[in-house]
Amino acid sequence: MSTHRINGSLYTKIENKVATIEFGHPASNSFVSELLVRLTKEFDKVGKNHDVSVIVLKSEGERAFCAGASFDELVAVSNLEEGKAFFSGFANIINAMRKCPKPIIGRVQGKTVGGGVGLASACDYVHATVEAAIKLSEISIGIGPFVIAPAVERKMGKAALAELTLYPTEWKNAYWAKENGLYAKVYDSIAEMDRELEIHVQKLATYNPEALEKMKKVLWEGTEHWDDLLLERAEASGKLALSPNTKKALEKFKK
Repeated sequence: MSTHRINGSLYTKIENKVATIEFGHPASNSFVSELLVRLTKEFDKVGKNHDVSVIVLKSEGERAFCAGASFDELVAVSNLEEGKAFFSGFANIINAMRKCPKPIIGRVQGKTVGGGVGLASACDYVHATVEAAIKLSEISIGIGPFVIAPAVERKMGKAALAELTLYPTEWKNAYWAKENGLYAKVYDSIAEMDRELEIHVQKLATYNPEALEKMKKVLWEGTEHWDDLLLERAEASGKLALSPNTKKALEKFKK
């Protein structure tokens, strides 16, 4: 059942060395800034917990996995400081996932857009259903997926990044996402995915935690500069959000 809280919800359950972090928001599991801050802190906290070997990231409900950042907050951006702060939310969460010493296993049950694709890209392994189509729509509203682009490119390559960004109105299906490296496995149903996910994480949790942590570092080699890079991208995105072209494109989304 999905949350009705306007600032979203975040729950963590730890059992048998597996931490399951579940986020939710009534607007298709999108992220308001407050929820991004909470999730960033949660990854920092769980990453330091010696009783945890593996983390599962999931969202509420059976429909959309994540609709990206809050459109209401984007429309409300009125100056550069607000713009940088808005886009820094996903910069911070991707960096938190990157630096978290535990492997992060994503569970993607449905469509995901924009920052949600970035979130999936920052996972170390992703289980998904056939309903988990993806789209990067940012160019169509005058900005771009600049903050999440390094994570998407690392996982899927520059060609896939170009295909997603330069056809921003087209959905790519789950099998396309799997073929291009975003998803590791695709299932016909949520029930089937959850059965395999449970088997997978329970096995991982029995392995040497030191080996898992070292493997995590290997997987993210070459990204040490992302602390600065993603915040620079956030500032650039904030400037674009204030441009006349973007403001005009966003007018139709104002309530």
